[in-house]
Amino acid sequence: MLFRSELLEMVGLAAERDRAARELAHGKQKQLELAVTLAARPKMLLLDEPTAGMSVAETDSCIALVGDIVDRMGITLLFTEHDMGVVFGLADSVSVLHHGRLIAEGNPDAVRRDPEVRRVYLGHD
Repeated sequence: MLFRSELLEMVGLAAERDRAARELAHGKQKQLELAVTLAARPKMLLLDEPTAGMSVAETDSCIALVGDIVDRMGITLLFTEHDMGVVFGLADSVSVLHHGRLIAEGNPDAVRRDPEVRRVYLGHD
């Protein structure tokens, strides 16, 4: 069982332990949400647009944090994300949907090179 202090340390909020959630910046609130989720010791972590509304620096920090936690705890991560930098930075396997249709699937490098993915999501021909 993880204790509150361990969870806060794990998500980078140990220094904020005495602050109310409403006083935290948006990115820190996301970290707190992650800590609350991890308290249940999930086997799979489902995230929907985990970096939405974050600055570039917060996004980079979030990717590193989630990647570290998933590796350390041995959790399977399934997430939806429109920021392809986040997808390629976190995922071992990528499935790309366009208008509800699967257009590509595989490792990040293969998906990044897929002509349909490049046209639809990356803005290349």
